[in-house]
Amino acid sequence: MLTHKNNQGGRKKMQVSFVIRDAEEKRHRNGVNALQLDPLNGRLYSAGRDAIIRVWNSTQTSTQEPYIQSMEHHNDWVNDIVLCCGGRNLISASCDTTVKVWNAHKGFCMSTLRTHRDYVQALAYAKDREQVASAGLDKAIFLWDVNTLTALTASNNTVTTSSITGSKDSIYSLAMNPSGTIIVSGSTENTLRIWDPRTCNKIAKLKGHTENVKALVVSEDGTQVVSGSSDGKIKLWSIGQQRCIQTISVHSEGVWALLMTDNFSHVISGSRDKKIIMTELRNLSNSVLICEEQAPVLSLCYNIDQTGVWATTWNSDVRCWKLNKTDKLSNYNYSSNSSINSNSGPVVVDGSATANSTAAVGSTNAASASGGTQGMGYEVACIKGGAAIKKYHVLNDKRFMLTKDSEQNVAIYDVLKVKKVEDLDKVDYEEEIKKRSQRVYVPNWFTVDLKTGMPTIVLGQDEVDCFAAWVSAEAGLSEHAESGTDPKVNYGSLLLQALLEYWKPPPPHHHLQGGPDMENGCDGDIRGNEYFTVPKHTPIIFSEVGGRNVCRLLVKDAAGETESSLLSETVPSWVTNVVIERTIPKFIKLPFYLLAHPSMLKQDRSKKLDLINQERLIANEFIQCRKVCEHVLEKVLGTELPPSTGNSNSSQNNSQSDANSEGSQVPAEERIELLCNDVVCDPNMDLRTVRHFIWKQSSDLTFHYRTKSN
Repeated sequence: MLTHKNNQGGRKKMQVSFVIRDAEEKRHRNGVNALQLDPLNGRLYSAGRDAIIRVWNSTQTSTQEPYIQSMEHHNDWVNDIVLCCGGRNLISASCDTTVKVWNAHKGFCMSTLRTHRDYVQALAYAKDREQVASAGLDKAIFLWDVNTLTALTASNNTVTTSSITGSKDSIYSLAMNPSGTIIVSGSTENTLRIWDPRTCNKIAKLKGHTENVKALVVSEDGTQVVSGSSDGKIKLWSIGQQRCIQTISVHSEGVWALLMTDNFSHVISGSRDKKIIMTELRNLSNSVLICEEQAPVLSLCYNIDQTGVWATTWNSDVRCWKLNKTDKLSNYNYSSNSSINSNSGPVVVDGSATANSTAAVGSTNAASASGGTQGMGYEVACIKGGAAIKKYHVLNDKRFMLTKDSEQNVAIYDVLKVKKVEDLDKVDYEEEIKKRSQRVYVPNWFTVDLKTGMPTIVLGQDEVDCFAAWVSAEAGLSEHAESGTDPKVNYGSLLLQALLEYWKPPPPHHHLQGGPDMENGCDGDIRGNEYFTVPKHTPIIFSEVGGRNVCRLLVKDAAGETESSLLSETVPSWVTNVVIERTIPKFIKLPFYLLAHPSMLKQDRSKKLDLINQERLIANEFIQCRKVCEHVLEKVLGTELPPSTGNSNSSQNNSQSDANSEGSQVPAEERIELLCNDVVCDPNMDLRTVRHFIWKQSSDLTFHYRTKSN
């Protein structure tokens, strides 16, 4: 038995990330991994690779909105879901290594289980015992009492669970019978392992597949199990005899989803080959193609009266396919529950109707099925998904990025302000990159992850990375810079201040004084930054570097008492310093050498310039070349710089032998030329840009200077 407390002990190195997205994401943005239908109310639950679980009304007509709500708390792919407690609760498993317990009707996360140490790939449910099992890439199976999970609170979050160990490889599939007497796991060791969940003892190990076992269904009495594998085979096993009694070869690629009829007589299989096929287990010649999907099939579930199947794929659409009886499957019977809502009519969702059917009514055997789309089913409903972003390119300014989605649309995102700023439609992506690239170098201060189909921006793993991008406000935030001023801004610092604008942790010796005004920031605290805000619906994620996610919340929720307390336990000190203490990140210094150009002797032999000894200087890396020109003019050549306002004082001009009143008004960059590798540097270039594009060496940057000839 394991006793697990749902909080993180100790401080580990943390990183910050956030997602650029719409306020309400009503459509899946990526593939859909799992489905569950509540037959009592027709609610369809879909688990997305965009990290969101969505709830749909599966009985809506084409004129009604099927979307009900989103269930958001995961930070990575949601791999599996199960409905339990008569549809009141939902359990989910994710690549973020957590199992979460939800109030299915209200859509909020009740508790998070962090027992797994790697991706959680599969769940299994024993309805009669209200027991859920979870398994994943850490090779462990955990058994959870659902009634215990649903009773968890913030103050009482200790969970006791049973653990089944013995799997030699990562587990990708899991199944239990309703009474919870048998649990079966499938893994990358290409075998099925059978366990008794009551004792956690292994019953059998079944060999026969040649690749990963991706789908499992156990019969109600626990005597048989059907498996689907990446080897393209479906196998029927006798648990008592511990052997395979039937092998079905109707797919040309891996079988990833299985659905059984109530009497365990027929199997409906979904495959990487995009086909959904129904096969009679005792007579394999009775095999009929239901449909051919537009992408590899990931999951299947029956509709409300079991006259059709909902299917999901690598794409973001969710489709329902009608099951029609055929001569070959004349002994196939609909569920005994088919009277439920049987008069509700065909399901038509989001305007998709049978006019766009991809499979006509008819029948065929498996051999001919592989060559066409004729079959026993036709599309009766489609919940349309959205486009997933598949490509990105961060522009040289390290603020804007171009993206291209699965529908070939190109868009521009402002990472700093956490929003999409322009849709460019179906333009040439590569040409757009070339057109928008600038000859400017700003250090990388974030990375981008597109795993969920939406841009997840990961800030640097510590202050050195996150605070690397110092820029002039004139260059980086010109829309906010005041006329005549050019302050330097740090992108990472400004963004963290905006993301945590609503967070106000209690002081070290906090006393409840001052009343409600303190909650509104009237006690002198500073919130956000002076330049911009970010959308309040933006999810912020704190995670261990190279490890697990610890905390997720929306920008607007950081003011909540529970969320504020969680942030106080989670936020690393380098973030607190800039957000709460308002500490200015350190400037990054760049050393360089300054040397007179040989042509200087030819221009003015009266100057005894040292052309051998170099002056070694250190400056902030974002200093522009014009500032180096000013240094040369004033400090090296001893020439007066032009005053900021008005004309030069004539008495000062008398002491300057190489400048008259008119000449002193000329900016330094028009009188001094800087060269690097014999290339004249643009006065607007900063030092790091010169080093990156012109110097291109690991050694210290070297400039030559010379006066411009009139």
